[in-house]
Amino acid sequence: MVARGQARPTLRDVAERAGVSVSTASLVFSGKGPVAEATGVRVREAATELGFTGPNPLASSLRQGRSGAIGVLVEGRLRMAFRDPFAIAVLDGLAEVLEAVPTGMLLIGQPSGDGESVVPQLAPLALDAVVFSLCGPGENPAVEHLAARGIPMFSTGVPSDRRITQVRVDERAAGAEIARHVHSLGHRRVAHVAMPLLSTSVAGPVPDDEVDPAEAHAPSVGRLLGFRDVFGPDAPAVQTGDGSSFEGGTIAGRLLLDVPERERPTAVVTQSDVIAAGVIAAAEELGLRVPEDLSVTGFDGVDLPWLPHRLTTMDQHGREKGRILGTLVRKRLDGTRARSVTQRVELRVGTTTAPPR
Repeated sequence: MVARGQARPTLRDVAERAGVSVSTASLVFSGKGPVAEATGVRVREAATELGFTGPNPLASSLRQGRSGAIGVLVEGRLRMAFRDPFAIAVLDGLAEVLEAVPTGMLLIGQPSGDGESVVPQLAPLALDAVVFSLCGPGENPAVEHLAARGIPMFSTGVPSDRRITQVRVDERAAGAEIARHVHSLGHRRVAHVAMPLLSTSVAGPVPDDEVDPAEAHAPSVGRLLGFRDVFGPDAPAVQTGDGSSFEGGTIAGRLLLDVPERERPTAVVTQSDVIAAGVIAAAEELGLRVPEDLSVTGFDGVDLPWLPHRLTTMDQHGREKGRILGTLVRKRLDGTRARSVTQRVELRVGTTTAPPR
């Protein structure tokens, strides 16, 4: 064993003790070349005697020009990402592809409203690429830092910088399609629940100055604009204060529904399935039945087995989105130019929408 304070034995030390070349010793540890069994035994015995546990992974990665790590930037607290089934589906698909590269994922939380704080976290990290995996702000201070270091970047639509390879959804068109479904059922008194439009947004009614059509690529903005394309700019809209959460949906639902019946919407269009579940919970607390008294739609297409309804939603195939991201990353690591793609989505009608009474 290596004594405290003693230099870590190297592959060269093992080769010298075993009486072989460094390249032969390297082949024994990598298993990538033909080596006589007796030679392999001799090298491994020498390694045991010296306390050598294997080649230095950092030195190996430097020789290959890779660090072996992909940074995955998540806006907000990491615990929120692990509570969001759509976020988990995307990460699952991404991991599935990256496992075959092989490379690892390093999850990095970026506090909402304090995006600059992530730059010092990124600065010392050796990363092969960075993925902005979830909904976030249209602009991100991490982009300039990563671009200056030449680190390839990938995202699911935001940030929208031209230096980032994107897996996009036409958010505005998707938002309009699900709104048209609600409109076709006969609903005219309809409200909208959005994710935060800006990193500094707070829960409550959506201020007009936060809705910038130039930011339609951002999921929260694009989906709201699509809704307004159908129901007009005066239709009530509120936003959650914590992204896509059940609690945020419940609070928004109470705000919209705990009003006199003549003012209550007959349908609520939301920007995520988890938010929709929260709105349904708020409705049921108030004695409203879904869909008899209130229609509710989601967005994402995730599986919510604990919800006693099959949501009407816009399915954007989260796991497939993650696999597409992983494939683009893999192509870039292999030296192939990766181009942005637009992902398909589809309306999935469930049991939470019906004509108004």
